[in-house]
Amino acid sequence: MIFEENKTIEKIGEKLGYIFSYFLFTTILFFILVMLKKIPESWSYTHVMGIVILIALVGVIIKRFLK
Repeated sequence: MIFEENKTIEKIGEKLGYIFSYFLFTTILFFILVMLKKIPESWSYTHVMGIVILIALVGVIIKRFLK
């Protein structure tokens, strides 16, 4: 049997892994900030999501700039 590589499955897996990692990092960061009482009372999980997405976008921009 000859098997061909399926690039679409690989790309989907990569994107799902990135999304899972994003939510995992966001959740861990949120709980750490709440336990250390480093965020204002009015902030919620969505505020931390915004901060993490900014960090991720800066990382992507730096990666593309250095290529």
